[in-house]
Amino acid sequence: MYPRPGDLLTRILATGTFDLLHPGHIYFLTQARALGDELFVIVARDSNVTHKPKPIVSEEQRLEMVNALGIVDKALLGSEKDMFEPLKHIRPDIIALGYDQRFNAENLEEELAKRGLPANVVRIPLSKECPLCSTGAIIKEVLKRYG
Repeated sequence: MYPRPGDLLTRILATGTFDLLHPGHIYFLTQARALGDELFVIVARDSNVTHKPKPIVSEEQRLEMVNALGIVDKALLGSEKDMFEPLKHIRPDIIALGYDQRFNAENLEEELAKRGLPANVVRIPLSKECPLCSTGAIIKEVLKRYG
């Protein structure tokens, strides 16, 4: 388990693929960080990304980039077997979901409680809009310019 210096700290967990790191990711992580004192981030494993095209950037490089962000206290790769496995060690108080993440917040809270991981789930609303605030938008722009 990761050390918890005191019961007064609120530990936040955010998850994502974080392929082609962009302002939308920074907004999401900044908003997640604002919910508490420590921000842990689980970076999706390449093998677990099944709901969209496989990442362009390797999982090791994506992990390195997220760990380099000053707002992140600790980033780690997710489990290839059980997405709840790292949560047993992190023990988050709050799990922050992005506006477009496919999780149902209520179902996730129920599953966490069944596993003895009582965390609140908060969805960060979409408030940051810019032309290149998504991986898909970046790819489209690159193809338009250089394709």
